Amino acid sequence: MLLKDKVVIISGVGPGMGQAMAKIAAAEGAKVGLGARNQDFLDKVLAEITEAGGQAIALSTDVTQSAQCAALAEAVQNEFGQIDGLVNSAYNHGAWATSDVANAEEWAAVYDVNCLGALRMSQAVLPMMKAQKAGAIVNVSTMATVNPFPGEAAYAASKGGLGVLTKHMAKDFGGFGIRVNACRMGWIGGAPVMGYIDAQVASGRPREEVVGEITGRIPLGVIPPEDDCAKAVLYFVSDYANVVSGATLDVNGGQYMAPG
Repeated sequence: MLLKDKVVIISGVGPGMGQAMAKIAAAEGAKVGLGARNQDFLDKVLAEITEAGGQAIALSTDVTQSAQCAALAEAVQNEFGQIDGLVNSAYNHGAWATSDVANAEEWAAVYDVNCLGALRMSQAVLPMMKAQKAGAIVNVSTMATVNPFPGEAAYAASKGGLGVLTKHMAKDFGGFGIRVNACRMGWIGGAPVMGYIDAQVASGRPREEVVGEITGRIPLGVIPPEDDCAKAVLYFVSDYANVVSGATLDVNGGQYMAPG
C-alpha cells in the first residue's frame, strides 16, 4: 500500500478531486484528516471511507482563518498521533473574467484561499512535522498558470503565486526534513468538468463536439480521469518521492509540456 501507516491531511475536500484524493489515500493505507467548509459533504466522504474500512476524521475548515487551520492540524494530531503529509487543494476560482475586464478588487479573496490558505495550512502542520523531522506538503496548482485559458485570470494569477511559494517553502522547510512540491493540473475528469460539459450540452451543443474540443488539445486523447490525477498528487506524499522537493509535476495528459 502506497501510504501505509501515514497520516495525511487534505484540504478542499469537495465534489472534485479533493474527495477522490481522500478516498484513495485511505484505500492506500493512510489515516486521513478531511478539511473543507462544508461539514455535511465532509461527513459524507468520511462515511464512505469508514464504510470501506479506512480511518479518517473530518472538520469544517476555512483556510482563510489561521485558527481553523490550526484546529484541523491539532485534531488530526490528537486523533492519529502524527502528521506525515498535507495536500493543499482548497481553492476559490473567482469570477470567470478575462484580465482586460476583471474586477481587481475581487482578486484578493481568490488569492487569500489559493495561495495564503496553503501557507496557513502549511504553517499549521509545521510544528508537528518539525518535531518528527519529516513530512511532505503538496500544493495543487493549475495548468492555466503556464497555458492561459480565457476567464481564468484571477484563478491562475493566485495559483502562480502558489507556484512561487512552493519553491520558497521547499527551501525554507527543507532544513526540517519537510519536502514541498506542486502538481499543475489540467482538465480533470470529475464532477466539475462533467458539469461544464453538461452545461454546454444543455445550451445546445452536441456532447461529442464539447468533449472533442477538450480532448483534441490533449495528446493522450482523453480527459485525464479524476482518480488518476489524484494518484499523481499522492505520489508526492509517498516514500517514492523521499528525495524530491521543490518540483512541479504537470498532470494534463501532455496538453502542456514544461520546457526542458
